Amino acid sequence: MEIYSVIEDKVRKGIRLSRADGVALFACQDVAWLGMLADLVRQRISGDYVYFNVNRHINLTNICTARCRFCAFGCDADSQQSYEMTKEQVLAIAAQAAQDPALRELHIVSGLHPTWPLAYYFDIIASLKAKFPHLHLKAFTAVEIHYFAKQAGITIEETLRRFKAAGVDSLPGGGAEILSDRVREQLCPNKANSEEWLAVAKAAHQMGLRSNASMLYGHVETMEERVDHLLALRELQDETDGFQTFICFPFHPKNTELNEAVRRTSLWDEMKTMAISRLLLDNFRNIKAYWVMLTLPVAQLSLGFGANDIDGTVSEEKIIHAAGGKAETSLSQAAIIRTIRETGRIPVERDSMYNIIRVLE
Repeated sequence: MEIYSVIEDKVRKGIRLSRADGVALFACQDVAWLGMLADLVRQRISGDYVYFNVNRHINLTNICTARCRFCAFGCDADSQQSYEMTKEQVLAIAAQAAQDPALRELHIVSGLHPTWPLAYYFDIIASLKAKFPHLHLKAFTAVEIHYFAKQAGITIEETLRRFKAAGVDSLPGGGAEILSDRVREQLCPNKANSEEWLAVAKAAHQMGLRSNASMLYGHVETMEERVDHLLALRELQDETDGFQTFICFPFHPKNTELNEAVRRTSLWDEMKTMAISRLLLDNFRNIKAYWVMLTLPVAQLSLGFGANDIDGTVSEEKIIHAAGGKAETSLSQAAIIRTIRETGRIPVERDSMYNIIRVLE
């Protein structure tokens, strides 16, 4: 079709794609062609480097007031599955992880706890930073920051300022889901809406806190809503240049309210979405194939569809596995390096700010 020839010409010339182009790409079934274009852009932006880091996830609690229909992790306080970490438990987990001298990042996200005061979170961050000053603290999604500010009765800016002062170095990208209020009203009405999520990200970027961006797809959204989500991120990136990487999460329906209504995304859809994300997000340097969501073989394949990052060692991921995730809960550096090398790419260990630690030629 002529539109695809026009799109390919735009990509080869480095011309920004439009909303109509994005919608047309999601209608395209030539996944090999999509992969070719995405790989062309990936090569232009980052060459053959594929990034990874050594990190550790810590989820402080699964008690959550939002109770999103797509989530299998959050629960009520009286659930048999509920848990709450004390500061001592968090520090013990961090100390164990820090026995690995290569560890560089703690990735901290949680449920929206109904009663914990903001001081609890500040104390956790300040204590971690005091004991492990060399570790980058990537902590609390835009949804969590919005919730904390609302609970404490202070502004988003003040909340972020206090977290930055306590030791938060950057924000993870979760909670964006689909930036459509139609979708959010249907699936997650009890947390930040689209405008609020973007406002937190913007405020963080303006005070020097970089963040990630994400998209949870494959539930009730339309293809047009996927495109609009990507373009909303692109627009904010034009304004702030504060996003470090983009991660697209395929929805895992098992153990969620949508288990009977929604089928798991196909490999075909996952590769299309990865490639189109790379093509539309022309101002994002990094596209992450998050192996925890995708499984390692699919993440490896994604490196041929525009991705240039495969995340890190992770260590004990809980949120996706609550929804039936089949990937390992952690990976060794050796496994990650081998996975990258098998694609013919060059493994590059990075820190959380994408500074290169070592290039494994």
